[in-house]
Amino acid sequence: MKTKVLFTIIALISTFLFSQEKVADKFFDNYAYLKAAELYQEAVNNGEDNVHVLTRLGDCYYNNSDSKQAAIWYAKALEKNKDISPEFIYKYIQTQRSLGNYDEADLWLSKFKEIQNNDSRVKDVKNSNLHLYEKLASTKGIYVKIDNLSINSNYSDFGSAINKNTIYFASSRDTKNDIYKWNNEPYLDLYQGTISTTDGKKEILDIKKLEFEGVHRDNLHYADAALTNDGKTMYFSRMNVGNRNRARMDKKGTVQLKIYKATLVDSIWSNIEELPINNDAFSTYHPALSPDNKTLYFTSDREGGLGQTDLYKVDLSNNGTIGEVKNLGPEINTEGREGYPFIAKDSTLYFSSDGFLNLGLLDVFKSNIIKDENAKAENLGAPYNSGYDDFAYFIDSETNTGYFSSNRQDGKGSDDIYEFSIYNCKQIIKGIARDSKTLSPLATTNVQLIDESGKIIEEVTTNELGEYSFEVDCDNKYTILGSKPDYKDAIAKIETTDEHEKVHQADLLLIPLINDNEIVINPIFFNFDKWDIRPDAAYELENIVAVMREHPNMVIKIESHTDSRGSDSYNMKLSDRRAKSTRDYLYSRNIAQDRIESAIGFGESRLVNDCSNGVKCSEEQHQENRRSKFIILSDN
Repeated sequence: MKTKVLFTIIALISTFLFSQEKVADKFFDNYAYLKAAELYQEAVNNGEDNVHVLTRLGDCYYNNSDSKQAAIWYAKALEKNKDISPEFIYKYIQTQRSLGNYDEADLWLSKFKEIQNNDSRVKDVKNSNLHLYEKLASTKGIYVKIDNLSINSNYSDFGSAINKNTIYFASSRDTKNDIYKWNNEPYLDLYQGTISTTDGKKEILDIKKLEFEGVHRDNLHYADAALTNDGKTMYFSRMNVGNRNRARMDKKGTVQLKIYKATLVDSIWSNIEELPINNDAFSTYHPALSPDNKTLYFTSDREGGLGQTDLYKVDLSNNGTIGEVKNLGPEINTEGREGYPFIAKDSTLYFSSDGFLNLGLLDVFKSNIIKDENAKAENLGAPYNSGYDDFAYFIDSETNTGYFSSNRQDGKGSDDIYEFSIYNCKQIIKGIARDSKTLSPLATTNVQLIDESGKIIEEVTTNELGEYSFEVDCDNKYTILGSKPDYKDAIAKIETTDEHEKVHQADLLLIPLINDNEIVINPIFFNFDKWDIRPDAAYELENIVAVMREHPNMVIKIESHTDSRGSDSYNMKLSDRRAKSTRDYLYSRNIAQDRIESAIGFGESRLVNDCSNGVKCSEEQHQENRRSKFIILSDN
C-alpha cells in the first residue's frame, strides 16, 4: 500500500511540474522572492534547470542582497548558456566583486565589454574599475544644489577663493587687455566681489578688478588667489616677467608661470615678491594655503615629478623663510596632470587630476593625506565632475557650501564658476497595515521597502497600532509590500519627489484568508471541460499552502461546485475531478494526506442563487456558483 501511495505522489509531482515555473514567475513578479526561490528550486530539483529558472533564482537572491547564493545560480546559468542576456552577466560580475572574487569578475567583464562595447558603464573603464565608474557617474542619493553664478561673463571665469565675505576669482572679461592667442580671449585678471546674503539668498556684489602696484599687465595672466586668514597677504600665479614687467619666454618660446606674494596697502596689492620656489626653467603655480597658513601647496612641472604636473608643498615660517619643496607622493600624483589644490577647514585636500579613473578630462578629487600619509585619493563623482574639465574646488566644510569651476557645456563662457550647497534630501513613507474586512490595525505585519530594480532594501515590523515608517531617498520609485500569516500580501506603489522631508501616506489593506471556518481565496479557474491545475490556479492555491503551513494541525475538506449549465451528472463528475485535482496539488506541495479529510464535487446541487436549470442568468450570476471551498474542520 505504501509503495502505491509513493508512486501516486511521484506521478502527481510530475503532473504539476509544468506549472511550477509559471507559478514561481507570478510570485517573482509580485516581489515574493523567497516563495519564488522555493518554487524555482523545486523545479530545478525535478530537472527543470533551464536558463530562465536559473537566472530567476539568481535574481531572487540578488534582490535580497545574498551575493553568495546569487553568484551560485548565475554561474549555473552561465555554464548552461554563455550567451545569456548581458544584464545577467553584469549582475554576476557585481556579485563576484561583492565576494572579493575580482579575477572572476574581470574575466566576465571582458566578455561583457565584447558584447556591450557601447555600454556607458564600461566605456573607457579597465577591468575591476567598472563598479567605480558606475558609482562616479551616478548622482543617486546625492543632493547638491548647483547654480551658475550670475557674475560669470561670456569669457573665462574660474578659481574661487573666499576670505570672510569676499570672493576672489580670475577672469578674462576685460576686453581692453591684449588677446591671448592660446584661447583667443583677453589675458586673465584677478577680481573680487562682496558676498551678500539676504533672507537666505546669496548674491555677489561690487565686482572689481584687483589693483597691483606699479605693474603694466594688459598682456600678463593673473590668477589663483590664495589669502592668509587676516586677508592682508595674497599668494597668486602670474606669468614670468622680464624687463619692464613684460612676459619673458624661455628658449623654447614658453612663458613659465610663477607664484608671487603681495600685501594689501590702502586697497592696492603692493610689495610684490617672487617666491624662491620659482625657476625660469619650469612653471610653479596654483598656490593654496593650509588652514593655519603655515604650509603652501602648489602645482609644478619641475624635474623629478611623477607626471606631467604634480602637487607639492613647502613650509612657511613666521620670519618669511620658505622650507624644502616636497612632492605629495604617489597617492596624489600620477603620470597625468594634478593641479588646483585647496585645503578645507577640516584639512581635507581637494585637487583636480586626469590621471585617476575619472569621468573625462580633469575631475575633482579629495584626500585625507594631510592627516594620513597613506590616504587614497577619492573622486568626488557627479555632479561636481562631468565629461569636461572640473577644477578649482572650494568648500566651507562647516556649512557644506562652496564653488567649483568647469567648462561644461551649460555655461555662459569658456569657463564658469558654479556655486553649490550639499543637502541630504530625504522623504518619509509611512502607513498603517489593516485587516481589509474589519479595518482593524494589524500588529507584527512584515513590511518590505523595495526599490525600482526590485531589490529589497529594508524590512520593518508594524507596531501594536499597525504602523510602519521608512526614510527614503528623493526622486525614486518604491514598492511597499506588506505580509502577515493568514493574510494575502498587500502592495503599494510610491514615487518620491525632490521635496525634502515630504511625507507619503501608504496604508496597506491585507485581505484575510481565514473567514470563520473557511480558507477564502480568489476563484480557481479551469479550462473548458478540464480539471488540471492551471498556473493561475496554482498561484491562488499557494495561499492554502501558506495557511496550512502556518497551522500544522489544521484539517480541511475541499468542495468543488459548478453552475447549472450542462447536465447534472456531467457537472457532478467534472466538479469531483476538479476537487480531487485541487487536493492532489496540495499533496504535491507536501501537505500531508491525513490533513485533507475529503475532496468532493457537488456539481450544481448546492447553488448559491436562483440560477438553476432553465433560468436565464448573467455570466456573473453563473460565476457565483462556480466555486471551490476550503472548509476548516479542526485546528488544534
